Amino acid sequence: MAVPILVFLVLVLSSEAWPGLGLSRRPCVHCCHPAWTPATAPNPYAPRRGAELPRVRANIDITILKGQKGEPGTRGHSGLSGQEGPPGLRGFQGLQGQKGQRGPPGAPCQRTYAAFSVGRHQGLHSTSRTQAVPFDTELVNLGGAFDLATGRFLCAEPGIYFLTLTVHTWNYKETYLHVMRNRQPVVVLYAQPSERSLMQSQSLLLMLAVGDTIWVRQFHRDRDNAIYGEPGDLYITFSGHLVKPDAEL
Repeated sequence: MAVPILVFLVLVLSSEAWPGLGLSRRPCVHCCHPAWTPATAPNPYAPRRGAELPRVRANIDITILKGQKGEPGTRGHSGLSGQEGPPGLRGFQGLQGQKGQRGPPGAPCQRTYAAFSVGRHQGLHSTSRTQAVPFDTELVNLGGAFDLATGRFLCAEPGIYFLTLTVHTWNYKETYLHVMRNRQPVVVLYAQPSERSLMQSQSLLLMLAVGDTIWVRQFHRDRDNAIYGEPGDLYITFSGHLVKPDAEL
C-alpha cells in the first residue's frame, strides 16, 4: 500500500512543488571525485578578478657581492685656500708650565753718565741788562761737556738731569739770576737788597735733549745786580748730573 502512495506523490507533485514543501534542491554530485580537476572548475590559487597582485621584493645580501678592497689612489692636487673665518672665543687658561732652564749670563749693563760741577771765586756785577755768568773753577766735567768761558753745558746724553745753583748775595745789592735752557729761562734765584749777605740756592729736575744748553744768566733791573765772591773761598757753584737716561724712560 505504501508503494502506490509514493508513486502517486512522485507523479502528482511537480518540480515546482518541492520548494513549497521546504525541501532544498541540491545539485547532483558524483559519488567519487575525478582523478583530475575539470578544465571548467575554478583554480583556487588563481587571483580573483579585480584583486591586486602581491608585490615581491628581492633582498640582496651586499656582503656576498662586495669585492676585495682596492689599492689607494694617488693624492689629488690641493684646493684653493678658503677665506679666513672670524676669530674664535678665547680659550681657557692652560696649566702653568714647568720652570725652564737657567739661561746664559747677559752682557754687562751699559750705564750712561753725564755730570758737571763748576764754581766761581770772583764776585760779579751786572754790566748790561742780561749777561751769562762765566766760571773759573772746574770740579767735575765728564767728557768736557761744560765750557767754563761761556758758562754753558752742552747736553750729549738725553734724559732727566738734576741741576742746582748756589750763590752768595752782596750787601745792599739785588741778586737776580735765571737758570736757562737754550734761550728760555726755567727758574729764578732772587734775593732782595739787605744789609746782611746770605747764601741762596735753587734746585730742579729738567728733561734735556741732545744739543740743549744749560747756563746761568744775570738779569739787571732798576737796581744794581751782583753776586759776592772772594779769591780764597768758593761761594758760587753750578752743578748738574744725569739721573735717568732717555733710553730707560
